[in-house]
Amino acid sequence: MKTKIVLAATLAAAFALPAAAAEVSVKVHKIDDKGMGEMIGKVYFADTDKGLTVKPRLKGLPAGDHGFHVHEKRSCNPAKGADGKMVPGLGAGGHYDPDKAGKHEGPAGKGHLGDLPALKAEADGSTKGTLMAPRLKVADLKRRALVIHAGGDNYSDQPAALGGGGGRIACGIF
Repeated sequence: MKTKIVLAATLAAAFALPAAAAEVSVKVHKIDDKGMGEMIGKVYFADTDKGLTVKPRLKGLPAGDHGFHVHEKRSCNPAKGADGKMVPGLGAGGHYDPDKAGKHEGPAGKGHLGDLPALKAEADGSTKGTLMAPRLKVADLKRRALVIHAGGDNYSDQPAALGGGGGRIACGIF
């Protein structure tokens, strides 16, 4: 009888389906100083043994490289900047930085955890491909915002802070 139980348990383990990896998607909208506008697509995230896969499926972005980050707050709302003017997406706060690193070093560095690989928009404004964020998991995205910046990202705080990406042009809420 003991042999049958062990054999049954072994067979059950051999044919068991693997646990589903955590996945989430976020709708991304253009943003301006009045709030969220037109939806420009979705970004899909999934846990893997190498970190988080990021699949942007967007349209309508300016061609070229864009800073791409998980921000600390679950908001895409505009907020007043230091000069008193409304700033698009400022309600999302800064880059997600639970360890208080206080620096920008890109997705593989030891800086902000919310630093994603730079997003490249094709000449027609669309995005494709798969990016990797090796230090993130789907669980880290809960109650956060995804922000796309106007310019590229050099993964440094020099010569401009936060990779030099500039203004926030698109946002989604997890």
